[in-house]
Amino acid sequence: MKSECMYDRILVPTDGSPESEDAIDEAMELAELTGATVVALYAVDTRDYTALPEAKWTTLQDELYAEGEEAVAAVAERGDEEGIPVEKIVAEGSPHEVILDTVTDEDCDAIVMGTHGRSGVERFLLGSVTERVLRHAEVPVMVVRVGE
Repeated sequence: MKSECMYDRILVPTDGSPESEDAIDEAMELAELTGATVVALYAVDTRDYTALPEAKWTTLQDELYAEGEEAVAAVAERGDEEGIPVEKIVAEGSPHEVILDTVTDEDCDAIVMGTHGRSGVERFLLGSVTERVLRHAEVPVMVVRVGE
């Protein structure tokens, strides 16, 4: 049963980079205003590693999971400092799919995520996780431009 608050659970994907701090700041502020729980998510991106031999993939996978645990732990520590409950998730898959699946699986009401603001050929070549999430999310998405 949902509370009367508009946002009970706010998903904030993080890659652990300093640039993701802007989105974490916004998610924390929104959670403080609404009394929501923040769900910190790190997606272990498996798309580029399918051709690796299994032994190398296992080693890399362990490193990526450790990086993910560190990234979500940093968000949880921030939540502790600010009195905001934080749940931590590290999941494997294509980042935009992991984000969208987590919104559903964790019953999140909103997503707060960063974007580097790439445009033109750079965005076309690199793809945009944020753009894919915006196109397919069934909950509100707050996009925070980072790195400027």
